[in-house]
Amino acid sequence: MADGAFSCQKGRLMKDVSVVGDAGQSIRPDHVAVIGAGVVGLSTAWFLQDNGVQVTVYDKAGAGGGASWGNAGWLTPSLVAPLPEPAMLRYGIRAVLDRRSPVFVPLRADWGLARFMAGFLRASTSAQWRAGMAGLVSLNRWALDAFDVLADGGVQAPTHEAEPFLAAYRTTAGRDALLREVKHLASAGQPDVQATALTGDQARAMQPMLSREIGAAVQLHGQRYIHPPEFLRSLAQSVVHRGGHLVEGVPVTDLVAQPGGVVVQTPSGEQRFDACVVATGAELPRLVRRFGVRQPLQAGRGYSFSVPVEQVPAGPLYFPEQRVACTPLGGRLRVAGMMEFRQPDAALDPRRIRAIVDAVQPLLTGADLDDRRSEWVGSRPCTADGLPLIGATSCPRIHVAGGHGMWGITLGPVTGLVMAESLVKGQPAAGLEAFDPLR
Repeated sequence: MADGAFSCQKGRLMKDVSVVGDAGQSIRPDHVAVIGAGVVGLSTAWFLQDNGVQVTVYDKAGAGGGASWGNAGWLTPSLVAPLPEPAMLRYGIRAVLDRRSPVFVPLRADWGLARFMAGFLRASTSAQWRAGMAGLVSLNRWALDAFDVLADGGVQAPTHEAEPFLAAYRTTAGRDALLREVKHLASAGQPDVQATALTGDQARAMQPMLSREIGAAVQLHGQRYIHPPEFLRSLAQSVVHRGGHLVEGVPVTDLVAQPGGVVVQTPSGEQRFDACVVATGAELPRLVRRFGVRQPLQAGRGYSFSVPVEQVPAGPLYFPEQRVACTPLGGRLRVAGMMEFRQPDAALDPRRIRAIVDAVQPLLTGADLDDRRSEWVGSRPCTADGLPLIGATSCPRIHVAGGHGMWGITLGPVTGLVMAESLVKGQPAAGLEAFDPLR
């Protein structure tokens, strides 16, 4: 995508709107169904509209109510990297042995989880990480620009400059490890990786709520954040205002490919479309497995809650060793963490909330961690190789956009942009081969 591999002009994509038909002919997709109204699905719908395509968006609950709702809201393309890596093997072993670990893998008989973990282990090599990073860099370069396109097109919820954005550690050893990681990301081609080493006192001068336990920190530059519920609400409103049809509270039960179209089936009936995009997060395999999408996908459940603070921090705080993210939202502090590999519809586990509280409590001052509101769990869709699924299935009229793991908010709009371009042109955007859903 660098050097013009796909277009990202303000407010417009390309104008040669066509999709390859069933017999190879070129057709214009007048009406496309988007299944899933999270940030990826709504962004895809928005950018399809920007090409003059009519959209109908389905969601079994409501717009922005899934994994997009309760996350930390960070827009940090400089940090986006494949989750499988050699260092994650240590976390995996710890997760099996320690229920308080920020990465929790339950010991249970589950063939799907076993298959996912086997694929995850195979992908946790330096060579695999570098190959995956090469693909993600293409998306990361345009991630923030895609948010700007949405803003210029009428999405009113703002993005906020994350200044300062601090990653805090107890020791200089932890800080220096992150600085090495930042250099490693930069050497892999990651855009705008800028970091400044700080002492604990320098970090507290910027963010007074850091406790004396913090002995060192890294300030990351050029990042942003959003208020996720407000942003998703504004994005959904923009899709509807531009003529889109939003169908909430209605699950899609099946997709039927027909010559010249796709039939979307729901409990209340069925409707025919020229094409569809499946963006249902952790539940994505249910609709697309029989269309050739075999990449193992697992719900990596994240938890969050909000607490009152004596002084709302000026920007986000990150505690990498505890894997806890803190974001100022609506006068309170949203605290988010955990990677729990369980079924997407499993109930919230209070022990995971307690683990986050115990991990972060010694590191903050002026935060009432017992006055928690909006305790939440959401299922982030994680692929075994750590790369999203973006593109056509074995049926050229059925496309997939999902599997972003922890990076769905950051990469949602740019995924919608390239997904729309891929669909209307009838071919994948250059540079996205690593994200082929049929890999």
